[in-house]
Amino acid sequence: MTRFLFAVTAAAVAIASPSSAQASAHGWGKASSIGRTLLVGAALGVPAVQGDWRGDLEAAGSLVAAGGTTFVLKELIHERRPDRSDDRSFPSGHTSISFAAAATLEKRYGWQAGLPALAVASFVGLARVQADKHYVHDVLAGAVIGGVSGLLITGRHDDRVQLTPWSTHGGGGLDLTLQF
Repeated sequence: MTRFLFAVTAAAVAIASPSSAQASAHGWGKASSIGRTLLVGAALGVPAVQGDWRGDLEAAGSLVAAGGTTFVLKELIHERRPDRSDDRSFPSGHTSISFAAAATLEKRYGWQAGLPALAVASFVGLARVQADKHYVHDVLAGAVIGGVSGLLITGRHDDRVQLTPWSTHGGGGLDLTLQF
């Protein structure tokens, strides 16, 4: 699985990295779409290849939660894009979906899968700003929405050890559960 994710990451960087000749807003926009598509493919494909249908279902749930939250916020908040093309800038959908996929991979399969996926998701966010489609705060909000969706909906593949965040009015913490 690690080799597969390394290959996906290498392909994403090679394909999505605009050369100086194509480093236009259109080139950055295309690169961000390619990165997002590769991450969604990895989030849904890695569990499917392993026969991890629960992981596939959780990945789909994370993507739907991030996409749905983003859609609702875009409908409620009509922020004009930097390129003035429309008023659907906040939050970044490409970024929220990318971070949902990356967070799902990280939580389900560990840092070996998550680190390359988070690098690609970060590239997607950067590319959306460079494409003049989003402001930095749009991308940061998308990253939070996607990251939270992935982390809350996805469980570890090896669920004998679970770390669960919790909060109350007066504070919060982490619960560690070990199954023997």
